[in-house]
Amino acid sequence: MRKEKGDIMEKKKFYMTTAIAYTSGKPHIGNTYEIILADAIARFKRAQGYDVFFQTGTDEHGQKIELKAAEAGVTPKEYVDKVAGEVKRIWDLVNASYDKFIRTTDDYHEKQVQKIFKKLYEQGDIYKGSYEGMYCTPCESFWTESQLVDGKCPDCGREVKPAKEEAYFFRMSKYADRLIEHINTHPEFIQPVSRKNEMMNNFLLPGLQDLCVSRTSFKWGIPVDFDDKHVVYVWLDALTNYITGIGYDCDGESTEQFKKNWPADLHLIGKDIIRFHTIYWPIFLMALDLPLPKQVFGHPWLLQGDGKMSKSKGNVLYADELVDFFGVDAVRYFVLHEMPFDNDGVITWELLVERLNSDLANTLGNLVNRTISMSNKYFGGVVADKGVTEPVDAELEAVALETPKKVTEKMEKLRVADAISDIFVLFKRCNKYIDETMPWALAKDETKQDRLATVLYNLVECISIGAELLEPFMPDTAEKVLAQLNAQKRGMEAMEQYGLYKSGTKVTEKPEILFARLDINEVMKKVEELHPPVAEQAEEPVKEETVIDIEPKEEITFEEFGKMQFQVGEIIACEAVKKSKKLLCSQVKIGSQVKQIVSGIKAHYSPEEMVGKKVMVLVNLKPAKLAGVLSEGMLLCAEDENGELALMVPEKEMPSGAEIC
Repeated sequence: MRKEKGDIMEKKKFYMTTAIAYTSGKPHIGNTYEIILADAIARFKRAQGYDVFFQTGTDEHGQKIELKAAEAGVTPKEYVDKVAGEVKRIWDLVNASYDKFIRTTDDYHEKQVQKIFKKLYEQGDIYKGSYEGMYCTPCESFWTESQLVDGKCPDCGREVKPAKEEAYFFRMSKYADRLIEHINTHPEFIQPVSRKNEMMNNFLLPGLQDLCVSRTSFKWGIPVDFDDKHVVYVWLDALTNYITGIGYDCDGESTEQFKKNWPADLHLIGKDIIRFHTIYWPIFLMALDLPLPKQVFGHPWLLQGDGKMSKSKGNVLYADELVDFFGVDAVRYFVLHEMPFDNDGVITWELLVERLNSDLANTLGNLVNRTISMSNKYFGGVVADKGVTEPVDAELEAVALETPKKVTEKMEKLRVADAISDIFVLFKRCNKYIDETMPWALAKDETKQDRLATVLYNLVECISIGAELLEPFMPDTAEKVLAQLNAQKRGMEAMEQYGLYKSGTKVTEKPEILFARLDINEVMKKVEELHPPVAEQAEEPVKEETVIDIEPKEEITFEEFGKMQFQVGEIIACEAVKKSKKLLCSQVKIGSQVKQIVSGIKAHYSPEEMVGKKVMVLVNLKPAKLAGVLSEGMLLCAEDENGELALMVPEKEMPSGAEIC
């Protein structure tokens, strides 16, 4: 992708960032997924010819870190130095090709944050006041009583404590209408669309409260230079890394790199921090008179088994441990392939082994090995196009030429998992082609030697195309495949042509096994040795079955029942309703639609527990407002004699939108 500048052709820029990792501890595979996803996008953009600048880094201030450092008996700086080093080590381990690793303790960043804070104060966007509420230390967030869930933090479910302190506040409401207009006129700004709906309906449209942007109850932060008992609060500090890292200067002396790269083309973040990046961050930029990023993509979570990864739950998987078992590219393939566009993905040891054996060892590895082995066996490794074609060749060629288009289309929409699936469709078609052409049978007939050579040429050509497309996702594997085929990269622009593999080229004599099959029992045995199971608790006595009789309602006819439309829905986002102690507001995906449904189940489920659940939904219930929030359906629940509720969920895995009848 290039653009003209005078008589010079220059690359079009693409500036992308990840969220910066919080240095409270070692990142798990769910955190690491984001850097792998970002790396795949960056590599693909480079392959398209973009001048990519890819920034990542670490968020290193806050009360939580101050406390952890004290527990460890070290200074906060010593603590974050160690964790930041660990984060960088893991990012490098998974082959992330970032251009900049910023730390919020970097001197230039801290100086710019102080300048930004002072500028916003002097122009009246920041004012001094005091804050009183319930404070969650892990989330570093204040909450009102009505926002708590069962008296705990609505974001993480942990204990909160009453706190009151002097603080500076940012006037969020001043820019709210302007932000709403921007979101409405730039539909690509927040992706997926479900995240946009969540931000508009749950935060912007009900009205924004002013945001606390300084603290006095701890010291580990960037000092407010004109009021030294205050430190800059985490979000104003952390979010500005996206501009300070590329040379923004609040005094108007920004670098050429900043002028070239800003606004960012993509902020890639987890869905749990979408609010900060699509509300707070754009408003800060408006106050600084800077353009907004072009797109913020809130990716879903990678769940361990059936729940979000948490050290407190003991269900954490780490990238380095997985790499020891499966290798870097296998781990990259799994987390990219198994994560849907806007729904949470699941990772388990069993699933990893299954994917490695079926997709990587069988579909890809076996294909490359068979093709090279047959080329060596029948033609001494020389691959030549003899032009003896049959109709089945055209079918294979059509798939090969269509695959780059499909992959590009999916990547433009950030549908990375779908892009990888399209590449493996080509590899699977190659395997089918082998079964259709039966090279071993052709080899027995002297009159079919040119046909056999053409078949092997077609296989090498298609594998070369697939391998080059695979490079952004599995760079080492792609390089190995191309090297074994002695294939030259053709570039994205040449992908529209078939037959660019040079006829007469010789492949390697001894094909390397790309992925060795693993025995699930042996893997699980090693896993148990690394992670001994928690001691089993004594078996509880079997309780007698409880039954409940309720007052029967008036009978209805089948026709009356038939008016009700029940479908399976998937909860993709959930927030507590601010003005209610009982209500949760869920964004429920039903087929291709997303409905907002308000339910009185706050005492039974936290918002975090709701996300990802498949539920039974009464779809055609007339919309109504509950506590001022629009509800467009009803979630079905069961209730016991103690008033405990349980959501009704499908017994088997069912797709979103499936009819319940």
